[in-house]
Amino acid sequence: MAATTHTVSNQVPPLVGYDVFAADRVLTEAVERHVEPGVLPGVLGELAELGRSAGSAQAQEWGARANAHPPVLHTHDRYGNRIDEVEFHPSWHRLLGHAVSAGLTDAWGRPAGHVRRAAGFLVWTQAEAGHGCPLSMTHAAVPALRTDPALAAVWEPLLTSYVYEEGLRPAQEKAGVLLGMGMTEKQGGTDVRSNTTRAQPLPGEGEYLLTGHKWFCSAPMSDGFLVLAQAPGGLSCFLVPRVLPDGTRNPFAIQRLKDKLGNRSNASGEVEFDGTWARLVGEEGRGVRTIIGMVAATRLDCVVGSAALMRQAVAQAVHHSTYRSAFGGPLIEKPLMRNVLADLALESEAATVLAMRLAAACDTDTEEERAFLRLAVPAAKYWVTKRCTAVVGEALECLGGNGYVEESGMPRLLREAPLNSIWEGSGNVQALDVLRALQREPGAVDAFLREVGKGRGADHRLDAAVKDLLTELGDLEGIEARARRVVERVALVLQGSLLVRWAPPEVADAFCASRLGGDRGATFGTLPHTLDLASVVARARPVAA
Repeated sequence: MAATTHTVSNQVPPLVGYDVFAADRVLTEAVERHVEPGVLPGVLGELAELGRSAGSAQAQEWGARANAHPPVLHTHDRYGNRIDEVEFHPSWHRLLGHAVSAGLTDAWGRPAGHVRRAAGFLVWTQAEAGHGCPLSMTHAAVPALRTDPALAAVWEPLLTSYVYEEGLRPAQEKAGVLLGMGMTEKQGGTDVRSNTTRAQPLPGEGEYLLTGHKWFCSAPMSDGFLVLAQAPGGLSCFLVPRVLPDGTRNPFAIQRLKDKLGNRSNASGEVEFDGTWARLVGEEGRGVRTIIGMVAATRLDCVVGSAALMRQAVAQAVHHSTYRSAFGGPLIEKPLMRNVLADLALESEAATVLAMRLAAACDTDTEEERAFLRLAVPAAKYWVTKRCTAVVGEALECLGGNGYVEESGMPRLLREAPLNSIWEGSGNVQALDVLRALQREPGAVDAFLREVGKGRGADHRLDAAVKDLLTELGDLEGIEARARRVVERVALVLQGSLLVRWAPPEVADAFCASRLGGDRGATFGTLPHTLDLASVVARARPVAA
């Protein structure tokens, strides 16, 4: 029936059919900065192809459907046999298959592997964030498995494969596998040393049977898991395959799937081990040390994932404000809206630049860069993931009531936003980890200060902020109560140093004035009006807008 009551006008076209990578100037510049010239053309080609896919109507539809139809747990078959399988919507498998084929589980063995993977993860996460969990776990398992060369020889080629094969079969019969992780238990949560799951040695070398549970098991449909359990020699790390080499199912009872705030497309489960076969990874009693490489890699993915959510939220807000008119002109031209958008854009750019710098450090893999990462990763994980929810919430408001409606995609971003702050250690865990590095690892502090010092003299507000931070670090009395304050400053001076070196002057000026100089209010949109805010917003505008 034709509408006769009114004419539809002043509605914003969807942000679709664009290259998510090429439309992001901050990300493209970071890739060009951190990738060697001889490798760069191939990397840019890969990311452009992925960017076009991420911005396509098809990928957006996959993301919407995967979230509208969450995974379903089937504990038994029709005959009463225990099967413990998770059923996903076909869109989930399409998203995951595309990501694997784009190399998003392959960072450890190719030139600029971490930078190109982090950039791809940032791009593809903007299509749908939930399936990033198994991608992240699979990618991050490599350093843990490398503590056992025999295990790594078998599993690493499958983890880094560009082939996605759904369904449970013996790993050696598949062209590619996914790996999950199970660390926390009901009684301890982050305090994994209170774990009670027992590992009983078997006669075979490195073979054990596990009895116990995991309160949060990431990606329970995966082909295998790295888990922590108490062996005779103490807390140890184990590889638990879902299907044993002879084709029988390893005891792995999924009790239920978590009903989560966001991350709806992804399965997170509670699992029970009852005589579950496992293979020791590393040495008995050194489980935390063995799995810490996996934790560090997933924490970095939390930073990258949050940067992706922020970027997509800001892109949507700028796009909407470009096409939506109010009070006689486009919203983007209104001084107050421009201030809000510029403030959001600053937060997004700082997050992306920091995430990519950390990825580049992983590629360099020198003693200096490893020391830098020891302090910078938990600080970035603390700060960037916490800023994500605030950014997405304000960006949603830029769309008004339209942003509060599911069809806009903004509510899904907002529900997803807090996740990375909680996963892999919440805020207090990260803050305490930074304190440990500050107190026990002088090499990490020195590496961090050398990195920040590269921006010395570029902005007086940055110099003053570094001086204040050094004063704060000089007083370790009662520092735990000040930990969040200290870590926030660590992250901000690092972001400031990166931006004064690599961002346009108007961006660096606005960041230093507001984040380091204190010239802003308590909410977004309170930047000094004398700054070049129009240029900051224009830089954040996606090409399709």
